[in-house]
Amino acid sequence: MTDFNQRIVDEFRANDGTVETAGFGRHLVLVHHVGARSGVERVAPLMGIPSEHGWFVAASKGGAPDNPAWFHNLQAHPDTVVETPDEGEVAVRAVVLPAAERDAAWQHFLQRGPAFAQYEQRTARTIPVVELRRR
Repeated sequence: MTDFNQRIVDEFRANDGTVETAGFGRHLVLVHHVGARSGVERVAPLMGIPSEHGWFVAASKGGAPDNPAWFHNLQAHPDTVVETPDEGEVAVRAVVLPAAERDAAWQHFLQRGPAFAQYEQRTARTIPVVELRRR
């Protein structure tokens, strides 16, 4: 985990889900994921947009040409836990959304801020959207 991400995780946990750094506020979730090869548990702070069944998270990786490691880890180990600002720890199952559902969910990210549109412009890949569904 990068030092920046660790600071975000620490701030999230110290302030009951509120992260003032970079103006994140109460819009993050902490996604626990187990390394597909290593088996090591990690935590990724991600923009979490509430959905009907849980939360949407986008595998944007800042517009990099490849998907983030947490995305691959959730594909290998989809049953996990997410820490939320309002509900604490919640058991979830990660589901990669198919094209039409992904496109509809992606619109929520574009409405959240211009950074997601910039990520989309930087990469040739379609940025996956994962729904973290309550179990």
